[in-house]
Amino acid sequence: MRGVLCAVALVVAAAVPAHADGGGSAEWSVTPSAGGGTRPAKDGRPSFYAEGTPGAVLQDTLSVTNPGPKPRTVSLRGADAANTGSGAFSVTPAKGRPKDTGAWITFAKRQVKVPPRTRAEVPFTLTVPSGALPGDHPGAIVASGGGRTVGVRVDLRVGGPSLSALTVERVAVDTDAGSISYDLVNRGNTVLTPKLAVHADGVFGTLLDRPARTLPVELLPGRRVSLTEPWPDAPALDAVDVELTATASGGARDTAAASARFVPWGAVAGGGALLLAAAGGALHLVRRRRRREAEGGEPEPGTEPEPEPGTEPEPGTEPGTGSGTGPGAVSEEKREATELARAGTGDER
Repeated sequence: MRGVLCAVALVVAAAVPAHADGGGSAEWSVTPSAGGGTRPAKDGRPSFYAEGTPGAVLQDTLSVTNPGPKPRTVSLRGADAANTGSGAFSVTPAKGRPKDTGAWITFAKRQVKVPPRTRAEVPFTLTVPSGALPGDHPGAIVASGGGRTVGVRVDLRVGGPSLSALTVERVAVDTDAGSISYDLVNRGNTVLTPKLAVHADGVFGTLLDRPARTLPVELLPGRRVSLTEPWPDAPALDAVDVELTATASGGARDTAAASARFVPWGAVAGGGALLLAAAGGALHLVRRRRRREAEGGEPEPGTEPEPEPGTEPEPGTEPGTGSGTGPGAVSEEKREATELARAGTGDER
C-alpha cells in the first residue's frame, strides 16, 4: 500500500483537444478515476462511494486533468460535509480542521503538478477509525489551483446498525408574511432526503392541503435546517391550525402543529377610531344636556316656544308695551291718569 501511495501516475489525455500557447486554455478538473471504487459507473463516477467496518483501510484514485497549454499545480485536501442553513450540501472551509471523513483521507501527494494536456492519477486511502460510529459519513476531496477550487463528494458508510429518524420542530405561522417556518432535524445516522406534507384548517373548513413533496434538502446525520413554506393565499381573518408531516426513506416520520390568528389590524384600527369618535360625540351631548338641566332648564337661544294658533296677543300687549310685568310694561290705570292730566293742562306733549 505504501508503494501505491508514493506514486502519482501521469497519463497523456489524448482525447483532450490541444490548445496552442496564447490561444486560450480549458479549465482543469478533478473526477473519480474511471473503473475504480466499489460502485463504478459505465460513463464515469460522479462521486466516490466506499463501505467499510471500523478499522478498515479503503483505497481509490482521483484523476486531475489539465487540458490547457501550460502546467498546472493543484493542491488537495480532505473535507467534512455539512449543511447550509437552507439544507444544501457544503464542506468545511480550508481554515477549519476536519474531524470526520475529511480527516481520514490520505493522499499520495497533497500537491500535484500536472503537465499540459495531461491527466494525473492520484491514489489515496480512507482509513476508518476503530471507534467510528456506524452509518453515513459524507465528506469531500477539495482541489485548489490557479484561483479555482473544485470538489468531489465522498460518501462513506461505516458498517453497523443504521437508523433513519427525523423530527419537525419550531413550527410557526407568520401572519404578516404569509408563510410557515419550521426546523427539520436528522436524529438518525443516515443521510435523508425528506418529503413534507402541509395541512391547515380554519373556522369554516380546510384552507390548505398540500400532499407530500420532496424538499430540495439533503439532511446529513445530526444536522438541523430551518426552512420556510410559502402561503401566498393565507386568509385575512381566521383562526387557523397548521400541521406539518415530514417523511423520509427508512421509515422516518414526524408531525408537528401550530395555531395562529389572522386579523386585519389595519381595518380593526380604523373601525376602532370611528367607534371612539362616535362614543365621544354622544358623551359630549349627554354632558351638555345634563349641564343645562342643572342650571334651571333654560332653553338655548333661538329655541323659544312658538305661540299656539289662536292665541295672538291683544292690542297693546306686544313685547315691551303690554300689560305684563316684564320690563317696559305700562298698566291700564297709569295710562288713563296720564291722558287725564294732559286733558286738564292742554299739554300736547
